[in-house]
Amino acid sequence: MDLPLEHVVQGIKKSCEWLMGEQHEDGFWCGELEADVMLEADYIFMHTLLGTGDRGRMERAINEILRHQNDDGGWSLYPGGPSNVNYGVKCYLALKLMGHTADEPAMAKARECVLKLGGVVECNTFTKIYLCALGQYDYDAVPAVPPEIVLFPDWFYFNIYEISAWSRAILVPLSIIYAKKPFKKIPAEQGIDELFKGGRKNADLRLRWDKRHPISWRNFFLFTDRLAHWAERVHIRPLRKAALKKAERWMLDHFERSDGLGAIYPAMLNAIVALHVLGYTPDDPQLIRAMDEFEKLGIDRPNGEPDYPTPTFRMQPCFPPVWDTAQVLSTLGETGMAKDDPRLVKAADWLLSKEIRYQGDWSHNVKCPDASCWCFFFNNDHQPDVDDTGEVLLALRAVDNPRERYQHEVTQRAIAWVFAMQCRNGGWASFDKDNTKKIFESIPFADHNAMIDPPTVDITGRILEMLASYGYTRRDARVEKAVQFILSEQEPDGSWFGRWGVNYLYGTFLVLRGLQAMEYSYLEPSVQQAAEWIRMVQNSDGGWGETCGTYDDPDQRGIGPSTPSQTAWALLGLLAANDTRSDSVAKGVRWLINKQHEDGSWDELAAGRNGESYYTGTGFPRVFYLGYHLYKQYFPLLALTTYRKSIEKEQADG
Repeated sequence: MDLPLEHVVQGIKKSCEWLMGEQHEDGFWCGELEADVMLEADYIFMHTLLGTGDRGRMERAINEILRHQNDDGGWSLYPGGPSNVNYGVKCYLALKLMGHTADEPAMAKARECVLKLGGVVECNTFTKIYLCALGQYDYDAVPAVPPEIVLFPDWFYFNIYEISAWSRAILVPLSIIYAKKPFKKIPAEQGIDELFKGGRKNADLRLRWDKRHPISWRNFFLFTDRLAHWAERVHIRPLRKAALKKAERWMLDHFERSDGLGAIYPAMLNAIVALHVLGYTPDDPQLIRAMDEFEKLGIDRPNGEPDYPTPTFRMQPCFPPVWDTAQVLSTLGETGMAKDDPRLVKAADWLLSKEIRYQGDWSHNVKCPDASCWCFFFNNDHQPDVDDTGEVLLALRAVDNPRERYQHEVTQRAIAWVFAMQCRNGGWASFDKDNTKKIFESIPFADHNAMIDPPTVDITGRILEMLASYGYTRRDARVEKAVQFILSEQEPDGSWFGRWGVNYLYGTFLVLRGLQAMEYSYLEPSVQQAAEWIRMVQNSDGGWGETCGTYDDPDQRGIGPSTPSQTAWALLGLLAANDTRSDSVAKGVRWLINKQHEDGSWDELAAGRNGESYYTGTGFPRVFYLGYHLYKQYFPLLALTTYRKSIEKEQADG
């Protein structure tokens, strides 16, 4: 099964050329970030509520929604996944708002699917509040999101800096929306009463008590939710004015140094609506800027695309330039490109230009007065993250920068920040430190399943790899604590859970690379068991794949159609475990070479899904998934390069 090494070398060369052709003239890379149709549905909702928007774009957004409708009439979180009730309700409403009628075949199928999934009452808080704004649900029946939460000081157990960074950015403007309770009456024919099981008049909208656990945090928070609603009805809100002022100030402060609130779609949308209900006029500079940043996320295709000729418009959840640039640069550095290549130096300089020295949200819980760090986006100084910072530090190692001293100073500050962000258990999370208070998950409005930001093995593995490249070893107590955290998180079958990529293949490959970098012996049972698990889940075609459904059913881990990115992760994991000569590795390398296009690229199109790509990126497990369009390019290149270097080393060693 051995593949001639020259085929691998040629594949690497073609892939490098393709990637270099994608570099922006400013030095960065930024691939499309694909997500589900919730974004297009919410886009139509927002512009309907505000009376704004380009009608043509919204019509093309409807085409995008219909493009992704499942055979059962619903819509999924990811291509090929089961239909989701929130998406069904939102898409059905969007179609109605744009003039589609209930008797159309697509609408009838969608309605049947939503009712089968329990109807509108089964939706989460975010969906219900949006429905309230158009008169399709009752504000008194949704979980309260009181703006008073912003008044709690940092030392208080329940304060906004104890919830995840992304939830913080989403919930602060949402609390303003909840407090102001916007309402726009829409024509009766655009309503969705038919999506309530038994009809809206007969629907029980009350939040349900946990009868199995009468004494629980869930029931405690439900009780406080009832109190909050009672206070709303009788207008006992002594701190409401101060809370709204502080929430507005927090939001406006976070507009600065960022491309929109949080630089992410849901927060940006909520911020626009929040500004509207606070009385900002359409010609106000703050609202104009917020709307401009939001609309930049759109990808308009009036003439369609090669694999889907119908005109479409879709929204991206955000832009990933720092992430993509760091990944591409660190990968190209592995291929043997000259470290002083002007194109690589230009990419490194662009990354250095994105260095964040600002004391962002993280500084409420971590003290590091002379920090350097990076965010995922073009700009968001408030929310840098450990994962991006670690990958940028790896990337900068790939370049001989003429500004060597400056780059050294930056990297030393960044490493100090990374260590400051290490959690008590030895691992690293993304945006915050020790953000692990599971009690927040019991709050009624926390049903979006993303309230905390715990340490994860995938990020920790990447950080170990980065630290090793800067000379750190297991003799450093902080490093050893991270290694022990990783070992304690291994699954019984040898794999590791992947929080930020789908799923166990992602977590396992990053852990194995981190352990290898720290010279953790590949002969250790934990490493060999992980390698055996990877070999065990290899597909018969030679590749590897795993679906987002493994977050719902871990027993399906490692099972799914082969994809270039996940095949690359599996190979990288095996190579890190010192497996260079097994049939599994040979078949996987051959699969990547055979699937590579003549121009050097790969695709991850899902069969029969109208041009959709498989999603191998994770936003929130069980809630939101992502298709990184460059994952299928730079991870295979890294795998082929690592394989080539391993074989060449073996040959040199005799």
